[in-house]
Amino acid sequence: MIRIGILVSGRGSNMEAIIDACKEGRIDGEVVVVLSDRPDAPALEKAKRKGIPAMYVPPGKKRYSLVGEAEEEYIRILREYRVDLVCLAGFMRIIKRRFLSEFEGRIMNIHPSLLPSFPGLEAQRQAWEYGVRFSGCTVHFVDETVDGGPIILQAVVPVFDDDTPQTLAERILKEEHRIYPEAIQLFAEGRLRIEGRKVKILPGGEG
Repeated sequence: MIRIGILVSGRGSNMEAIIDACKEGRIDGEVVVVLSDRPDAPALEKAKRKGIPAMYVPPGKKRYSLVGEAEEEYIRILREYRVDLVCLAGFMRIIKRRFLSEFEGRIMNIHPSLLPSFPGLEAQRQAWEYGVRFSGCTVHFVDETVDGGPIILQAVVPVFDDDTPQTLAERILKEEHRIYPEAIQLFAEGRLRIEGRKVKILPGGEG
């Protein structure tokens, strides 16, 4: 059973999907701690209500990243809880080299587009404005690029003529809640192998 730490900045719907999947046995793991860079993040109270340690950790003075003492504090807490896998669930900070080296190959993120298309903020709106016929979501390992790490799983959703950015986002979110736990379970089973830009999914029983 793996020990999972989740980093959040907002409401935490993907966090809840991961917690529920653990409790339902779809992930052979346990969420042991939730950290947020925002003291008012609704995800913190949601996690506490589920009996999971959850805390605000000041992110430091940089607007979009963790650096220096802030970064070290996040690392210290995740170490303290003996975290095997770090899951970013709407965490609006760029992860830097020091953090990555501490948890190399053990940080996942989910992004609401079919990467490498539409990285960055408001990916659903980007896709809608561009006029694509299909969008979706991507679970990937985190590296030093923004939304550019090796891809683990993707899910495709259609874009309808009468869609708005909000309706498209809602359709994508349902798939996020499905494939993020699936990717975590593959990690728990030791079935993910990073080979350069690609992630190889090993057959069951291998590791």
